[in-house]
This record gives sequence, C-alpha cells and structure tokens, in this order.
Amino acid sequence: MASLNELVRLHTDLDDADIAWLQLIMADWQIIADLSFADLVLWLPDRQDTGFWAGGQMRPTTGPTALVDDVVGTFVPRGRKVLLDQAWEHGRLVREGDPEWRDDVPVRVETIPVRRDERVIAVIARNTNLLGVRTPSRLELSYLQTAADLTQMIAHGFFPPGAAQRSDHADSPRVGDGFLRVDATGRVTYASPNALSVYRRLGLSGDLDGVALADLTRELVPPRRRPDEEALSAVLGGRAPRDTEIGTEEVSLIVRSIPLRPHGDHIGALVLLRDVTDLRRRDRELVTKDATIREIHHRVKNNLQTVAALLRLQARRIDEPAAKAALDEAVRRVGSIAIVHETLSQALSERVAFDEIADRLGQMVTDVGSSGERVRTRRTGSFGELASETATALAMVLTEAVQNAVEHGYRDDGTETGEIVVTVRRLVGRLHVTIDDDGAGLPEGFDLDTSTHLGLSIVRTLVESELGGQLELGAVPHARGTRVSVDVPID
Repeated sequence: MASLNELVRLHTDLDDADIAWLQLIMADWQIIADLSFADLVLWLPDRQDTGFWAGGQMRPTTGPTALVDDVVGTFVPRGRKVLLDQAWEHGRLVREGDPEWRDDVPVRVETIPVRRDERVIAVIARNTNLLGVRTPSRLELSYLQTAADLTQMIAHGFFPPGAAQRSDHADSPRVGDGFLRVDATGRVTYASPNALSVYRRLGLSGDLDGVALADLTRELVPPRRRPDEEALSAVLGGRAPRDTEIGTEEVSLIVRSIPLRPHGDHIGALVLLRDVTDLRRRDRELVTKDATIREIHHRVKNNLQTVAALLRLQARRIDEPAAKAALDEAVRRVGSIAIVHETLSQALSERVAFDEIADRLGQMVTDVGSSGERVRTRRTGSFGELASETATALAMVLTEAVQNAVEHGYRDDGTETGEIVVTVRRLVGRLHVTIDDDGAGLPEGFDLDTSTHLGLSIVRTLVESELGGQLELGAVPHARGTRVSVDVPID
C-alpha cells in the first residue's frame, strides 16, 4: 500500500506545504471518523485533472464500517463519483444524492473540500453505513453536531486549528474516553457519561452541565498538579488547541481541547478527557524498576572491583611467579566483568553500546606491566548494542584473547613491539569478530581440541556454550601472527 507522500509525488501537483497540511488533518481524523460514525477517505486530485487518487482511509471505532476493503491507492476518474467532482469544483460540502449500495449495505456519502490558503487541495469523502440506523441519542447527536462543525472548519480552511501550537501527546485522548462540549464562555453544554465519570474520580459530586470547566478544575485539582493559570484557562476554556495533564494524588488525566469555529467565529470547543492513572502508575513502576536494576549493576561493579583489589593485594604478597601470574589473570577477568556492569549501571536498558567496553578492555590488558609500552590494540568496525548477557560473555572472550596475544605472541624482554587489531562485522543477525596480532604465531603442532591452556578453555566454553557460536584459531592470512575468529548469533 502506497504512502500519502508517494501518491502525492507520483500523481499530483501538491507541494510540501500542502502535504504537511494533509498530514496534520490525518493525524486527527480518527476523531472526526468516530464523531461521524463514518469511514473517511482522502481523495487527491490527479495532476492531469482526470480524476482522484485515494491517499488515506480511516474507519470509525464507534460504529460499523462502510468500507470493508482498503481503497488507498485506487483511482476514480472524473464523472464516476459526482459528489467528489462537485466538492472539488465548487469548494463546498455536498450531501445530495441517494445512498449508494455496497455489498447489500446502504451507504450515505458526503464530500468535504479540504481548503488551505483559499485553495481546495483535496476532498474528504465521509461514508456512513446506514444499516440499522435508529433514532440517535443525545450523545450521538452531540457527536454528529461536533463532527459537522469540524467538517465545516476543514471546508473553510480552519482545521487543523493552530497546528503549530498543538502538542503531540503520546497518550492523547480518544472520543470514547470522555467527550465534552463547551460554549464560547467555557461552560459545559454536554458531557458524555465517560467524561462525567472521569470528573467524579477527581472528586466531583454533582453534574457538569452548565459548569465553567476551568473554574471547576481549579477547585478539584491542587495547583502543583495542574498547568499554569493561563494554560489551564486556555485549554479548559476551549480557546487553545492543546493537550495538558492534570490530576490529584490518586488520579491523572490528559485533557485535549479543539476550538470550534465552523464559519470563522469561535462558538466553543470539543474537549476530550482520558484517565491515565494506570498508565502513570506503570510508568512510575518502570522508572523505579529501571533505577533498581541500574543500582544493582552499580553495586555488582563495586563488589567486583573490591574482589579485584583483594586479589591484587594477595598477588603482591606472593613470591611464587606462577601463583602471582594466576592471580593477575584473575584480576583481569574480574575487571572485564566489572566494566560491563559499570556500563549497564549508566544505561537506560539492558542493552549496552559495546564499542566503548571493547576499547577499555583492550587498554586494560595492554596497560598491565611493560606490555603497555610495546603492544597496542586497535578496533575496526562497530559492535553496536548488545544484550547484557551477550556483552558479559563477549567481554571475557575479548579479555582472554587479547591477553593470550600479549602473553604468548611477544617476547618479555621489552625489545619487541606490536599491534593487536580487533575487527568487527555485523551480518544478518550474527556478529563476526577477529583478533589479529603480529606476534610469533601459534607453536608448531598446536591443536585447539587438545590444548590445556586455561584462557583458551574459558574462551571456548564461553563462545560455544554461553554464546552458541563458533571459535577458530589459526595463522593470520598472508602475514605473521595469530588470528582468533569468533562468530556468534545476536538478537
């Protein structure tokens, strides 16, 4: 299904400003569809003036659909739908004509010109399923009257109102959440049962009809839980097209106002309410949970650093070279895990950007002892973001691989320099990492399967069992040194 932008550029002469205007209307036309109990279709004029292209479609959530199939991208030639032609040519709403029959369902069609800067740039068709039509209730009459006011605003170029000032609230209320009509003075002329229930949760004991909404809200909502006085009066008085959030200690509401001026003069406003108490409670729980997880990672990092410090102190008291070396290796392994937890303690999710971790690990290994002056590490490519479990295991793998290269690839007498290159590629859900050194290479007859080296055993276990990947050791192609290749699945 083609997008609005694609259809406009392929078939029409509308400019970027026209597209922006249409997109603003479509951002809110679920409200119009619900108030109308009707399907809306946006028809775009063909640049050859031979007909119209369907650029958008919206079904109501308050009634049965009149359009079972999607029509976006279809073309209607001039003369086939007379109401479309009339709305386009005369720039007025067209309601004449008998109902159309679609799949044995009678459908009333009305067409609304979309006006921008005194130009008609498109036409909206409102399609109402007439099957089972009955005498409307007061709620339905209020919906239909508000829909009629909004369609008049579209036809006169007054909708969307103050589009540049409207906030895009992620939890913006819908028609069914709570519907209010206020007059030009900001007094309620109609409140839906859901809207009345919302205000009763705030503490209202009476009715809403005839009440000045802004004044009532000031009485029910403490100052710290509502916007400034100017914003409160503008939104709840129906003068500003904005969202705002209000509430008490127990209840949170989002209020949205759309001023109504079908023929230019301000006659009142549509005010929508949504009780977001449960959403805000969940938001607070998530924030608390995230903070708790970050605090846990921070404490784990501190504990690991304490363990590393204790091992380092113990190593200083040991004269046996082999035992001292083993403790130094343990310090590096614990330190690599601590770096991952330190990064997680600062992240907002359980995923980490691994590039910084890899660079710090390489520096940590080569900075130990005299190797920092002789051997440097360099990374090419990006690891991207990794899950915390993957990051912890991969940090250990990198630490061991780089440490093995430093320890076994270069002489200890300080006369040999070198470089270790970590190359990273992400391909189709897998991570390919190679660690190349320019050292002495693998000893003759080396076999990974029979090796008893602890570092290699750790690497192999982590890669194959923990990460579900593959590990290979061999010579660097066409060069001196050793290559460690790691291939693991990600995401």
